[in-house]
Amino acid sequence: MLGNIGIWQLLIILVIVLLLFGTKRLKGLGGDLGGAIKGFKKAMTDEKNPETDEQKRVEEELNAAPSSEPEVTQKTAADAQSDTKQS
Repeated sequence: MLGNIGIWQLLIILVIVLLLFGTKRLKGLGGDLGGAIKGFKKAMTDEKNPETDEQKRVEEELNAAPSSEPEVTQKTAADAQSDTKQS
């Protein structure tokens, strides 16, 4: 059925669509369609690997949260000697 459509017929259809909708509306439709496809692909990959998203979220929380333990610093021998000379 569609095998009989040639390049000239497709060009005529494209011109008619451009005249009916305009370039701005077609650009918006293309962006919306692209966003929908991107969201669909993301949802499909998220469904395949739900554990990895949870792991990433937990790791981000652990890395972002400040440590509740006080930071322990170690003095070097040179620091200890300079402290004793100052006293």
